[in-house]
Amino acid sequence: MHGIESVNTIDNINWYPGHMAKTKRKIKEELKLVDIVIEIRDARIVEASKNPEIDKICKGKPRVILLNKYDLAEDKITNQWVEKLKENDVEVVLTNCVKGYGMNDIKRAIDKLMKDKRERMEKKGVLNFVTRAMVVGIPNVGKSSFINRMANGKRAKTGDKPGVTRSNQWIKTTLGIELLDTPGVLWPKFKDEIVGQNLAFTGAIKDEILNIEDLTYKLLERLVVEYPENLKERYKLDYVSDDPLETMEDIARRRGCLLKKNEINYHRVSVILLDEFRGGKIGKISIEKP
Repeated sequence: MHGIESVNTIDNINWYPGHMAKTKRKIKEELKLVDIVIEIRDARIVEASKNPEIDKICKGKPRVILLNKYDLAEDKITNQWVEKLKENDVEVVLTNCVKGYGMNDIKRAIDKLMKDKRERMEKKGVLNFVTRAMVVGIPNVGKSSFINRMANGKRAKTGDKPGVTRSNQWIKTTLGIELLDTPGVLWPKFKDEIVGQNLAFTGAIKDEILNIEDLTYKLLERLVVEYPENLKERYKLDYVSDDPLETMEDIARRRGCLLKKNEINYHRVSVILLDEFRGGKIGKISIEKP
């Protein structure tokens, strides 16, 4: 284990300045076509899964922040995030878009933020006002699951609207809201390597370009300090060592991740630990706290 070199140098591999510039330009152009922005983040890494440009780009637009996969995060910590993020024109909703949790709350949050505009439109005689929302979020945060869920799995599209290119058709939903998707890109640059690690833990950065053993070691460094009881219960350990390597080896023995002569299969145990963390099997874990 020589530190998480792959994540430290990830900005050399994973940034596409042209792609990011294009996406930023596209969001700015299309912002004038929408009434509201729906920003999706991962409830386990609320700060790291935020696109740092969004506050600047979307200033002045009402926003609904979805803390997705909230059922995988620690309830108490998630509630603290909700209080921190709520502002006058920002509503925060807890969701799991794959399982369909929180979908009705999204409609309520949008209706609350759109109340004044809807009333203004009704005074002008527009009775069938349809809210248009732009969906933003980094990769693997649940954007596709959200859109598919809202479109009832059909991803139904309406015809082209003025000012929008053919590739940007609007997606009709079952809630009387039309969605405009945006590409999910990571944004430069990580404030520090911790942000990169947090994104890697949750799968926002492709595993293929990472050293999985180093990544899992870094995850265990956090878990042995903050969630030892979760590890103890999940892997039937008598105790959890402060040494992440020792804990990893204990878990490997419990799970039969051994090579010849009882040597530890570090890769196999790393894959198991990472998968079980991402699937919520080690319990509710919040990697970032407000």
